Amino acid sequence: MDDAILLDEVRTILSTTPGRWKSLAFSLSADLLTRKPLEGDWAALECLHHLIDTERWVFPTRIRALLAGQDFAAFNPNAQGPRTTSHTPMQLAAEFARRRLKSLRMLEQITPAEFSRTARHPSLGQVTLREMLHTWAAHDLMHTVQAERALMQPFIAGCGPWHVYFTDHIAKAKEQ
Repeated sequence: MDDAILLDEVRTILSTTPGRWKSLAFSLSADLLTRKPLEGDWAALECLHHLIDTERWVFPTRIRALLAGQDFAAFNPNAQGPRTTSHTPMQLAAEFARRRLKSLRMLEQITPAEFSRTARHPSLGQVTLREMLHTWAAHDLMHTVQAERALMQPFIAGCGPWHVYFTDHIAKAKEQ
Protein backbone atom coordinates (compact mmCIF):
# COMPACT_ATOMS: atom_id res chain seq x y z
CA MET A 1 0.00 0.00 0.00
CA ASP A 2 1.30 3.45 -0.92
CA ASP A 3 2.47 5.38 2.16
CA ALA A 4 0.20 8.40 1.58
CA ILE A 5 -2.80 6.09 1.18
CA LEU A 6 -1.75 3.99 4.18
CA LEU A 7 -1.98 6.92 6.59
CA ASP A 8 -5.43 7.92 5.28
CA GLU A 9 -6.71 4.34 5.41
CA VAL A 10 -5.40 3.75 8.94
CA ARG A 11 -6.93 7.01 10.17
CA THR A 12 -10.24 6.12 8.53
CA ILE A 13 -10.36 2.66 10.12
CA LEU A 14 -9.32 3.97 13.52
CA SER A 15 -11.86 6.79 13.36
CA THR A 16 -14.79 4.52 12.46
CA THR A 17 -14.25 1.91 15.19
CA PRO A 18 -15.57 4.05 18.10
CA GLY A 19 -18.81 4.73 16.23
CA ARG A 20 -19.32 1.03 15.59
CA TRP A 21 -18.85 0.33 19.29
CA LYS A 22 -21.15 3.15 20.34
CA SER A 23 -23.82 1.76 18.05
CA LEU A 24 -23.46 -1.75 19.48
CA ALA A 25 -23.25 -0.58 23.11
CA PHE A 26 -26.25 1.73 22.85
CA SER A 27 -28.40 -0.68 20.84
CA LEU A 28 -27.82 -4.15 22.27
CA SER A 29 -28.56 -5.61 25.68
CA ALA A 30 -25.81 -6.08 28.24
CA ASP A 31 -26.72 -9.80 28.25
CA LEU A 32 -25.93 -10.14 24.57
CA LEU A 33 -22.77 -8.01 24.83
CA THR A 34 -21.43 -10.13 27.70
CA ARG A 35 -22.38 -13.52 26.23
CA LYS A 36 -19.34 -15.67 25.45
CA PRO A 37 -19.63 -17.67 22.23
CA LEU A 38 -17.79 -20.57 23.96
CA GLU A 39 -16.04 -20.97 27.28
CA GLY A 40 -12.65 -19.34 26.98
CA ASP A 41 -13.68 -17.04 24.11
CA TRP A 42 -14.13 -13.33 24.58
CA ALA A 43 -17.58 -11.82 24.68
CA ALA A 44 -18.11 -8.67 22.63
CA LEU A 45 -17.69 -6.46 25.68
CA GLU A 46 -14.37 -8.11 26.50
CA CYS A 47 -13.18 -7.12 23.04
CA LEU A 48 -14.13 -3.52 23.83
CA HIS A 49 -12.27 -3.72 27.16
CA HIS A 50 -9.22 -4.95 25.27
CA LEU A 51 -9.43 -2.09 22.77
CA ILE A 52 -9.58 0.37 25.67
CA ASP A 53 -6.54 -1.32 27.23
CA THR A 54 -4.58 -1.06 24.00
CA GLU A 55 -5.54 2.61 23.59
CA ARG A 56 -4.30 3.21 27.11
CA TRP A 57 -1.09 1.15 27.16
CA VAL A 58 -0.11 -0.06 23.71
CA PHE A 59 -0.59 1.72 20.42
CA PRO A 60 -0.16 5.41 21.34
CA THR A 61 2.74 4.47 23.63
CA ARG A 62 4.42 2.48 20.87
CA ILE A 63 3.88 5.19 18.28
CA ARG A 64 5.54 7.74 20.58
CA ALA A 65 8.40 5.29 21.22
CA LEU A 66 8.89 4.68 17.51
CA LEU A 67 8.94 8.42 16.79
CA ALA A 68 11.55 8.86 19.54
CA GLY A 69 13.58 5.81 18.46
CA GLN A 70 13.01 4.15 21.84
CA ASP A 71 12.40 0.46 22.43
CA PHE A 72 9.18 -0.63 24.14
CA ALA A 73 7.87 -3.44 26.31
CA ALA A 74 5.64 -6.31 25.23
CA PHE A 75 1.96 -6.27 26.14
CA ASN A 76 0.22 -9.31 27.59
CA PRO A 77 -3.56 -8.78 27.28
CA ASN A 78 -4.24 -11.55 29.80
CA ALA A 79 -2.02 -9.97 32.47
CA GLN A 80 -2.62 -6.27 31.86
CA GLY A 81 -5.94 -4.53 32.02
CA PRO A 82 -9.13 -5.54 33.79
CA ARG A 83 -11.83 -7.54 32.01
CA THR A 84 -14.56 -6.64 34.46
CA THR A 85 -15.82 -3.25 35.50
CA SER A 86 -18.84 -1.55 36.98
CA HIS A 87 -19.14 0.63 33.87
CA THR A 88 -22.06 0.15 31.51
CA PRO A 89 -21.42 -0.80 27.88
CA MET A 90 -22.33 2.78 26.89
CA GLN A 91 -19.80 4.21 29.36
CA LEU A 92 -17.12 1.87 28.03
CA ALA A 93 -17.88 2.83 24.43
CA ALA A 94 -17.68 6.50 25.40
CA GLU A 95 -14.35 5.94 27.18
CA PHE A 96 -12.98 4.18 24.11
CA ALA A 97 -14.15 7.06 21.89
CA ARG A 98 -12.43 9.63 24.16
CA ARG A 99 -9.17 7.71 24.19
CA ARG A 100 -9.30 7.09 20.45
CA LEU A 101 -9.87 10.79 19.73
CA LYS A 102 -6.59 11.55 21.54
CA SER A 103 -4.84 8.89 19.47
CA LEU A 104 -6.24 10.29 16.24
CA ARG A 105 -4.96 13.75 17.17
CA MET A 106 -1.53 12.23 17.70
CA LEU A 107 -1.71 10.53 14.28
CA GLU A 108 -2.42 13.88 12.62
CA GLN A 109 1.18 14.81 13.42
CA ILE A 110 2.69 11.79 11.64
CA THR A 111 3.93 12.00 8.07
CA PRO A 112 4.94 9.22 5.66
CA ALA A 113 8.52 10.45 5.97
CA GLU A 114 8.54 8.98 9.49
CA PHE A 115 7.28 5.52 8.51
CA SER A 116 10.75 3.99 8.46
CA ARG A 117 11.50 4.93 12.08
CA THR A 118 12.32 1.85 14.14
CA ALA A 119 12.26 0.50 17.66
CA ARG A 120 12.83 -2.88 19.21
CA HIS A 121 10.01 -5.08 20.44
CA PRO A 122 11.19 -7.65 23.03
CA SER A 123 9.94 -10.70 21.14
CA LEU A 124 9.48 -9.47 17.55
CA GLY A 125 12.77 -7.61 17.19
CA GLN A 126 13.09 -4.45 15.16
CA VAL A 127 9.80 -3.01 13.93
CA THR A 128 8.91 0.09 11.94
CA LEU A 129 6.30 2.76 12.38
CA ARG A 130 4.80 1.64 9.06
CA GLU A 131 4.36 -1.89 10.43
CA MET A 132 2.84 -0.53 13.64
CA LEU A 133 0.26 1.47 11.68
CA HIS A 134 -0.71 -1.63 9.69
CA THR A 135 -0.94 -3.59 12.94
CA TRP A 136 -3.10 -0.98 14.66
CA ALA A 137 -5.69 -0.96 11.85
CA ALA A 138 -5.70 -4.75 11.56
CA HIS A 139 -6.04 -5.06 15.36
CA ASP A 140 -9.09 -2.78 15.39
CA LEU A 141 -10.77 -4.72 12.61
CA MET A 142 -9.86 -8.12 14.08
CA HIS A 143 -11.40 -7.40 17.48
CA THR A 144 -14.48 -5.79 15.97
CA VAL A 145 -15.02 -8.88 13.82
CA GLN A 146 -14.36 -11.07 16.88
CA ALA A 147 -16.99 -9.15 18.84
CA GLU A 148 -19.53 -9.31 16.03
CA ARG A 149 -18.90 -13.04 15.69
CA ALA A 150 -19.65 -13.45 19.39
CA LEU A 151 -22.86 -11.47 18.95
CA MET A 152 -23.92 -13.69 16.02
CA GLN A 153 -23.92 -16.96 17.96
CA PRO A 154 -27.39 -16.89 19.56
CA PHE A 155 -28.91 -15.77 16.26
CA ILE A 156 -27.16 -18.50 14.29
CA ALA A 157 -28.31 -21.04 16.87
CA GLY A 158 -31.90 -19.94 16.42
CA CYS A 159 -32.09 -19.70 12.64
CA GLY A 160 -33.09 -23.32 12.07
CA PRO A 161 -32.37 -24.70 8.60
CA TRP A 162 -30.69 -21.43 7.55
CA HIS A 163 -27.78 -22.24 9.89
CA VAL A 164 -26.03 -23.87 6.90
CA TYR A 165 -25.40 -20.37 5.54
CA PHE A 166 -23.40 -19.47 8.64
CA THR A 167 -21.08 -22.47 9.00
CA ASP A 168 -17.99 -20.26 8.63
CA HIS A 169 -19.15 -18.18 11.60
CA ILE A 170 -20.30 -20.83 14.08
CA ALA A 171 -18.14 -20.78 17.20
CA LYS A 172 -16.29 -24.06 17.53
CA ALA A 173 -14.26 -25.37 20.42
CA LYS A 174 -10.53 -25.06 19.87
CA GLU A 175 -8.71 -28.31 19.29
CA GLN A 176 -6.28 -29.28 22.04
